[in-house]
Amino acid sequence: MSESIEDEIKLRFLSTESDLEADVLAELQSIMRLGSIDVDELWYKWESYIMMMGSNEVKLNIETARNLKKNILKDLESESRSKVHKLPSKNRIGTNPRNITTKTDVLDILGGFIPNTPKIKERSGKTAETSFDFASSLQSSKTPSKTDDYRGLDGVRSFQQREKTNGVIETLNEHLPKMISPTVPFGKPRVKLTANSEIKKLSYKTMAMKCSEASEILDDRIDEYMFLIQDHYKFEDSVFGSAASESIHEIVAVGRIATDALDGKLNTFSLVLETSRRMGAGLRIPLKVESLQNFQFFPGQIVALKGINTTGENFVVSEVLESPLLPSAASTLATLRQHNLRLKDVPESMDLDSSPIPLNVMVGAGPYTSNENLDFESLKTICKQAANMLVDALILVGPFLDIYHPKIASGDFDLSVEKLLDSEIVTMSELFRHFITPYLNQILNTNPHITIILVPSVRDAISKHVSWPQEPFSRKDLGLPKSVKIVGNPMVISLNEISFGISSQDVLTELRTSEVVGKKPKDISPFTRFPKYLIEQRSFFPVFPPIDKENFPKPESWDGISIGAMLDTSYLKLGEIINVKPDVLIIPSTLPPFAKVVENVLVINPGYLSKENAVGTYAHIAIQSAELNLGGEDSSMITHKVYERARVEILKL
Repeated sequence: MSESIEDEIKLRFLSTESDLEADVLAELQSIMRLGSIDVDELWYKWESYIMMMGSNEVKLNIETARNLKKNILKDLESESRSKVHKLPSKNRIGTNPRNITTKTDVLDILGGFIPNTPKIKERSGKTAETSFDFASSLQSSKTPSKTDDYRGLDGVRSFQQREKTNGVIETLNEHLPKMISPTVPFGKPRVKLTANSEIKKLSYKTMAMKCSEASEILDDRIDEYMFLIQDHYKFEDSVFGSAASESIHEIVAVGRIATDALDGKLNTFSLVLETSRRMGAGLRIPLKVESLQNFQFFPGQIVALKGINTTGENFVVSEVLESPLLPSAASTLATLRQHNLRLKDVPESMDLDSSPIPLNVMVGAGPYTSNENLDFESLKTICKQAANMLVDALILVGPFLDIYHPKIASGDFDLSVEKLLDSEIVTMSELFRHFITPYLNQILNTNPHITIILVPSVRDAISKHVSWPQEPFSRKDLGLPKSVKIVGNPMVISLNEISFGISSQDVLTELRTSEVVGKKPKDISPFTRFPKYLIEQRSFFPVFPPIDKENFPKPESWDGISIGAMLDTSYLKLGEIINVKPDVLIIPSTLPPFAKVVENVLVINPGYLSKENAVGTYAHIAIQSAELNLGGEDSSMITHKVYERARVEILKL
């Protein structure tokens, strides 16, 4: 391998190791040859390995390099087997043979949405269990607050084969008291739910995007960011200019990061800045970033760059200006007093100085059943946990009926005779009512005052809204009680004073796949770097364009094209974070689950409750009541600082 490639490897891995040993360098070169990958792809695989190990302290040495090589070879072998030795699925007894592909199956079985809904064969076999015994308590966990790594999460095991422990994987703010489960349900709801986003605006007409509207939205983001930079840094108008215009003076250029590579992949040599029509006639100009001490970019990122273009051929960047951040959420003293009183669940005449039980919130993200069946054991388990612990709120993020699921895609639904309607036609709504609604009703039977929040996903077969941002799916025919709330995707809600920003889009995987990092980045940990992008860009999904569907990650069992991000560019403003930063940001992802404090925002990736043929993880949040100055003015504003008073546990199901 040429010396230039060796130098490129050393430069790329400089952010982790100051000096690469000869044997380590040789091992990395061997990986590149065996996997037919370039240096950038090697770096991404190394970052994935670090995240899989669940620690930022992993050092690049000969041992870790060889382990990385084993993982890559294992993935290549698995991919090769799946392509060459694809076995046909066995027809179950009592089912009709289907000679159709997965791609068309999905369209064929969207019952209620398309007239040709398939009929389901009556079955007298075993049906999905729809109730559970709350009397039996779960075994308490004695697992340490942090495990050595996440490798145990990726094994292929059925739900019944999992370890019968509710193991704690990671704990944030371990110094705070552990979760407290009340002995009896509270007499009234301890949560006041408020929607901070306009849900009605999410009910737009999909698949009707106009190029002119989409281009205006993309253009406006650049111009709005320029005004933010100007206001934050107090720049004069003369400071700004077009990066595409030749000049001998240094300017500040604002634009969108893009790539000119044919494969659409961002790298150091394909970086271009896309200007707005107002400032640069929409032109793109290549960026030279060699003089920067470090940089970290992704497609769609809006940036303000100091630099100069003396040749008219490229813009030489000397500095990347920091993005101004939104203020933290705050409430009046009077409002916080009311919420603290609500947490006590006692008459107003009682002493206000006593500390109430912390607000308990449980968060889980779909899929909720393994690919083996439609038993929804993961959903059953988290509902049982929420009921036993008498949590105040349960946030369930879609997909609920995952369009990727083999049985959903094929229409192979195992329903008993008594569950079938007279017409024998089963729609998605009826599947939801049969498989999911009973578990939610069981929670409410045990804890009538719990708040249950459902967040849809673009992978939900139950949803008619096929793009993101996404409206709530209709509750008609689902049999849900009124206390179960369905919100949009994304959505900002408040539980008492605490604001939660929630999106089911896997933006972390998008960022990991499309990001380019140069030299030693400011934030070494991707767990910190990726959420920070969302906070700085004030968006739940700042990546544009998203990963191509052909390259988007998908389950091994799925033969068709990936669903992808399904962005509707004309309505991306509905996916922005406005006014204030959320106190808690919930962004489920295929990346290892974590809880971090980033720019005073509590960021949580709860992971998925079900992985392919394996169980997953969820999050439990215990938030202490706000400490108040009882002698203060009622109108005085107090920052919530939830990141200081919330204990978060990431648990294995």
